[in-house]
Amino acid sequence: MSLPDSDWRRVGPAVELAEEDVMPFEFNGGEYAIYHTTDGFFASAGMCTHESEPLADGIVIGNVIECPLHQGRFDVRTGKALSAPVCVDLKTFPVQVHAGDIYIRIPDIVSAS
Repeated sequence: MSLPDSDWRRVGPAVELAEEDVMPFEFNGGEYAIYHTTDGFFASAGMCTHESEPLADGIVIGNVIECPLHQGRFDVRTGKALSAPVCVDLKTFPVQVHAGDIYIRIPDIVSAS
């Protein structure tokens, strides 16, 4: 699969992100979280919508990221807020794995928040 446009940003080698793990990614002043689950790779805004805590410090269980501050949970596939205290969904971003590398689609005009 080839990357269709210049909005795809290289995150790094897919082998560096273990299954049921999360890593931070910064681009153009925005913070993002990249997830590896049994369903594949996913990406979202990097900060919890409740208290702006970095989600890369949280834990991934299945397709869920748990925020390290107050244990609010989100579905990493959709960004859907799943448990209190979070009630605002996460913004998500398309992900591709191409030639062994993870790419996230972030248009230049998009904000991570």
